[in-house]
Amino acid sequence: MERKNSKGKKTAGMVLGTVVVAVAFIAGPSLLASGDEGKAEMASAEAAVFSVRTEEAGKRTLRAILEVNGDIVSAQEADVFPDVSGKLVRMYVALGSQVRKGDVMAEVDPSRPGTTYMSSPVYAPISGTVSKMPLSVGSTVGQNTGIAAISVTSNLEITARIPEREIAGLRTGLKAEVSLQAYPGEVFTATVNHVSPVLDASSRTKLITLVFDSDDSRINAGMFARIRINTRTYDEALAVSSEAVVNKHGENRVYVLRNNAAGLPYAEPRAVETGVTIDGWTEIRSGIGEGEAVLVQGQQLLSGGEAVRVVAGAGGGR
Repeated sequence: MERKNSKGKKTAGMVLGTVVVAVAFIAGPSLLASGDEGKAEMASAEAAVFSVRTEEAGKRTLRAILEVNGDIVSAQEADVFPDVSGKLVRMYVALGSQVRKGDVMAEVDPSRPGTTYMSSPVYAPISGTVSKMPLSVGSTVGQNTGIAAISVTSNLEITARIPEREIAGLRTGLKAEVSLQAYPGEVFTATVNHVSPVLDASSRTKLITLVFDSDDSRINAGMFARIRINTRTYDEALAVSSEAVVNKHGENRVYVLRNNAAGLPYAEPRAVETGVTIDGWTEIRSGIGEGEAVLVQGQQLLSGGEAVRVVAGAGGGR
C-alpha cells in the first residue's frame, strides 16, 4: 500500500510539474511580449516631443485701417454757360489755361437763317484753371449747355464712397495716408473733413471728403487715389500674433511655454479674452502677461502639458 501511495504521489508530482512547465511555456512569451510593448510605449512617450515656435507677448499700437479708392477733385469748380443759344464759333482758352473772373473764354453766334446777330461773348464766372472742355468749335449750344469748367486747383480735395458695412467708425478729423499712381512709393497725408449725413440708397455707400494736410503742386485734379484711413487707434495694447490664438470647444486659448520641475519645457494652455484683430495681431485683454513666451506654430495639435522643443521655423511636427 505504501508503495502505491508513494507511486501515486510521484505521479501527481510529475503531472503538477508538467502543468507548471506548460503554463510557464504558454505565459512566458506573453509576459515577455507585454514587457517589450511596455518598454516600447515608454520609449514612444519619451520621444513625443513637439517642435514649436514661440514669440513674446508684448504691448504695441494697433491701428484699424479702412482702405478705399478715391478721386482728387477741386474743392471749388464752376461750369461755364453761354448767355444765348447758337453755334460755338470761337474758343479763346484750352484745357489747363489759367483764367481770371470776367475773362472772355468763347463766342457764340446766335444767328439763324434769315437773321444775323453779333456773336455773344462767354465770360469766366470765377478765376482758376480750365479743367473741362467737352465741346469743340461748331457745336450747337443752349443756355443750359456747359461749354467748359473752371477749377481752383490750389484747393484740392479727395472724394471717396464708403460701403455701408464700414461706416460705423467714420467721423471728421480722422487721419489718412494717400497714395497716387503717378508717384509710387510716396505717401501724402490727408484729413477727413466731411462725412455725408445720408446714405446713398442706390449704391449703399456714404460720401466722404478729405483735404490734404499740405499743398503740393504735383497733385492735380482728376488723379486716382488709394486711401488708407485710420479709423481707430489702440495704444499700448497687449497683443500676440493672431496665429497664436486657438479656439477649442468655443474657448479661445493661448499656449504658454513653461518649464517643469526638471527644467524641461512644456506647453501650458491658457484661456484668454481677446479684443480686436488688426493686421495679423490680436489684442489679449486677460489670460497672459506681457513678456510671456507664447506658441505661434505647432500648438494646433496640443491639448496641454505636452513636452515641446523650441526651434526656429518649426512646422509643428514631432
